[in-house]
Amino acid sequence: MIMKRISFTTYIRLFFGTIFLFSCTDQKIKIEKMNTRHLVDTVGFTQYNRQFDSIIQRIDPEDKKPSKKVFKAAICPHDDYAYAAGLYSKTLSGIKAKTIILIGVAHKARKFDLENKLVFGSFDLWKCNDDVIPVSPIRDELLKQLPKDIFIVHDSMMQLEHSLEAINPFLKRNIKDLEIIPVLVPYMTYEKMDAYAGQLAAAVYKIMKEKNLKYGEDLAVVISNDAIHYGNTEWGGSDLAPFGVDSTGIAKAKQKDLKIIEECLKGKITDEKIKKFNTYTVDTNNFKKYRWTWCGRYSVPFGLLFANKLNILIDEQPLTGTFLGYRSSYPGDHIEVKDLGMGTTAPATHSHWVSYAGIGYQ
Repeated sequence: MIMKRISFTTYIRLFFGTIFLFSCTDQKIKIEKMNTRHLVDTVGFTQYNRQFDSIIQRIDPEDKKPSKKVFKAAICPHDDYAYAAGLYSKTLSGIKAKTIILIGVAHKARKFDLENKLVFGSFDLWKCNDDVIPVSPIRDELLKQLPKDIFIVHDSMMQLEHSLEAINPFLKRNIKDLEIIPVLVPYMTYEKMDAYAGQLAAAVYKIMKEKNLKYGEDLAVVISNDAIHYGNTEWGGSDLAPFGVDSTGIAKAKQKDLKIIEECLKGKITDEKIKKFNTYTVDTNNFKKYRWTWCGRYSVPFGLLFANKLNILIDEQPLTGTFLGYRSSYPGDHIEVKDLGMGTTAPATHSHWVSYAGIGYQ
């Protein structure tokens, strides 16, 4: 038997190729053993990179322009990409930090009887299309520092909630080495929100000082929210159209949304403005009831209280909000998604629609 001689160059290539193969295999095994939060909505949002790449291509060029601004915080929608992908892109272009504290809605809080506690998870990774996003180790540091009675670790709630996974692909597209700290805000009184926001801000501030992290550049806050949910059909039997569903009623509903944004969420942020938002959206006699149907009726005030208190600790001044856009599923310019194997999770008609706000804070 004649053995073929292998050149030194070929040997080196085989050697390092084998090392690379085993390295990749080992990395895959490590990831598979980690506690991963999987996607819950694969209809309204993407589950593959090729889908997301196509969504980005179909977004209006104006919404894809890079932002020179560096936001410390932002309010971003979480509805179907067919309806709101452009505003996601425009809003999140100003978020550039590696570590993002995600403040989300807890739509299924009633299912788990959750109220008056912040909700964290124990997941190590979050699935994001074909990839994964690591949860920042800062989360576990925070859980050691925060009072035990203000939070709960609840993976079932975190797994069912869709309001944060919607945002992740846009962040991952813009931010190299992205890591996240997901937090959900269930039913909560304003007093609890204010107190917990102060405690979370103090804990984050301490860690940022220890690690020499800069607000906006190294760590930022993204608050998930959809604005008014309006109409009189397909809302589980509820009539959510106090102004009616004709063109006049729809215009009045949007005018009220814009009034809330103008009075509460834009310009210099104060506790008074945030409290006013809470008064607009939550029944003063029952904190679990809507007064104006924004699903971010808890995530927005808590998120802003927290982000603003953190800025005051760091810079001794409040945040200032810049209005980036207001849109709705009806009427609206929709992105075609059916050919991508996607769809919509709710109708967009005069009798059933949702609106969205994009706001950045510096």
